[in-house]
Amino acid sequence: MMGINSAIEDGADVIIKLDGDNQMDPSHIPVFVSLIQSGEADFAKGNRFFEPEGVADMPLLRLIGNAALSFFSKLSTGYWSIFDPTNGYFAVHAEVIGLLPLEKISKRYFFESDLLFRLGTIRARVIDVPMHSIYAGEVSSLNPLSEIPRFAASHLKNTIKRLFYMYFIRDFSVASLELVLGITLIVFGTLFGLMSWGVSTPATPGTVMLAALPIFTGIQLLLSFINYDIAAVPKVALHRLLTTQRAPSRILKSEEKNR
Repeated sequence: MMGINSAIEDGADVIIKLDGDNQMDPSHIPVFVSLIQSGEADFAKGNRFFEPEGVADMPLLRLIGNAALSFFSKLSTGYWSIFDPTNGYFAVHAEVIGLLPLEKISKRYFFESDLLFRLGTIRARVIDVPMHSIYAGEVSSLNPLSEIPRFAASHLKNTIKRLFYMYFIRDFSVASLELVLGITLIVFGTLFGLMSWGVSTPATPGTVMLAALPIFTGIQLLLSFINYDIAAVPKVALHRLLTTQRAPSRILKSEEKNR
């Protein structure tokens, strides 16, 4: 994090990060930078799963772990179109990352996932860049048994924070109602069914329907909400909007100097 802060203070436009484990090819850097400078994205990250050959070279345990983490990351960040969230090879526009509370971002293995969550809260545009990692039998320092519970807890926490902020603080729409009603109906149907079927007498068809119908309706509402959430992925680079907003102020300052 010190390197990112230093780059911002030095006036960098684009900040590049890659791990020092010799698994990431620096020749990809121009591709990452061009995507930011062209205004196509605010944050460009590597995706090791794009090429079948790259996946074949990946250790099986790492392959399974990354696939699972990618799904949980989609829920917690709202970036449904990206994969490989723990990839440490990325480029980001300095103005965009400067908007984030860097001191609150996780410093350990959850850093990349937490960074994506923070980017999602400001509606930054994130895209994947196909890349190939080099594996030479290195032993990862990450212990899956100890880190998986931490990742799961962190993703759950970020998911709740994201949904509350995006759908009840920043905005309130039909999707917000779908989320609330969907969860409420599923909980009601489940509890009612458990209470009704826990008695000694067999449940009547009406009782079964009264439990099942809210659950099915709630699932439909949640699926509709997820569809809305997927469609709401940012499609315009944030730093382009920031530049547009600053343009009038720069013009005014220039005119004042010329007077």
